Amino acid sequence: MYRWSFRGAAALAAAASLVLVATAAAGSPTTFYTPGPGAAAQQQIAQLTSSGDKADARLVRELVSTPHAVWITGGSPNDARVAAQKTVNRAAGKNELPVLALYNIPGRDCSGYSAGGATDLASYEAWIDGVAAGIGDKPAVVILEPDSLGLLPQTNCGSQTFTDADRFAELNYAVDTLGHGAATRVYLDATHSAWQNVGDASQRLVEAGVARAAGFYLNLSNYQYASNEVFYGTWISDCIAYATQIAPGAYGACPNQYWDGGPATNWDGDALSPYLVWQNAPYSGQHADLAWNTVGIDSRWASLLGSTQPTTHFVVDTSRDGVGPWKPTVAYPDPQDWCNPPGRGVGPRPTTRTHNPLVDAFLWVKVPGESDGSCNRGIVGSTTDPEWGGIVDPAAGQWFPAQALQLAQLASPPLDP
Repeated sequence: MYRWSFRGAAALAAAASLVLVATAAAGSPTTFYTPGPGAAAQQQIAQLTSSGDKADARLVRELVSTPHAVWITGGSPNDARVAAQKTVNRAAGKNELPVLALYNIPGRDCSGYSAGGATDLASYEAWIDGVAAGIGDKPAVVILEPDSLGLLPQTNCGSQTFTDADRFAELNYAVDTLGHGAATRVYLDATHSAWQNVGDASQRLVEAGVARAAGFYLNLSNYQYASNEVFYGTWISDCIAYATQIAPGAYGACPNQYWDGGPATNWDGDALSPYLVWQNAPYSGQHADLAWNTVGIDSRWASLLGSTQPTTHFVVDTSRDGVGPWKPTVAYPDPQDWCNPPGRGVGPRPTTRTHNPLVDAFLWVKVPGESDGSCNRGIVGSTTDPEWGGIVDPAAGQWFPAQALQLAQLASPPLDP
């Protein structure tokens, strides 16, 4: 299912050595940290076992014992310090590399299911100071503020009003403060291939300080095919190089996934489909193939970049992308295809062996089995989710047993040990 583009792979490899997350500092561990399972997950495993369903119990046990991120989502600066310190110390004791997802920026999730966050810039800076103090000199990967760049521009998020300038100030402060730890690698939000176009994502990353960070992350808590994210991330890295070195500020000229024509297709182009696995293949002249064939956009990038090489690295969240995104079959007012979609499975396991010199790692950042929120598919007055039998989905971040089991059963590659 997963096929990578090696467009310019030899040139990329020559331009920069393979910088892996696990080698952020001399002696850093090469195995990602696995936090202990929560009580609700343990209860589900026990119930499956006692009912005689040992196969599914084994699958859920394998799900929760796969390395995944630890989320730090609020509290006081001291609370954040303690949480970060406990995690990095436990990971160090196991010779593992922890992944910390920080989620406390002002206006978080803009009044959505995960709304909240610090009250203002000063409070957020103090909270980031706490996290940095907790990490200290221990190795850590930091996934900084999911959706913080994807949800721009927004000037009113519930009771909190902020500007793009506020957001960039917050993220730049976090990048610089957390980056003081020599073994800390910070990644910024670049959304995913079915959301922001390449130019918009690239410009926001640059303004947020990606040049001083380890890079950016993709597909956070989403379901896009890992292979598609590698294409998309490569184009973002291309765009950053183009708009900072060749044509300063020309982010709007960056080829993107919503029109893929180029020299290799004789400038025939179309939008790439998120429901298909993208590949770079010789163009047959069939316009329909442009829904999955990246050869046109890849050839256009090669023409624009010339000898300039992209150097901005990225990681991909593969925690729920094993069978790709959900395509609703019912015409809901708002299908909320990002919110607890049915029929999904976990994807590639966390690893630094990505076979691509720009991709530092595949990670499980979203904890598989934790709900996205109490989805209602946009049905006014309803609190239930018709895609899960009319139940009220658990609140965001709470364990969702039915979804957890399905993610484990439909894993690609399979979870069976």
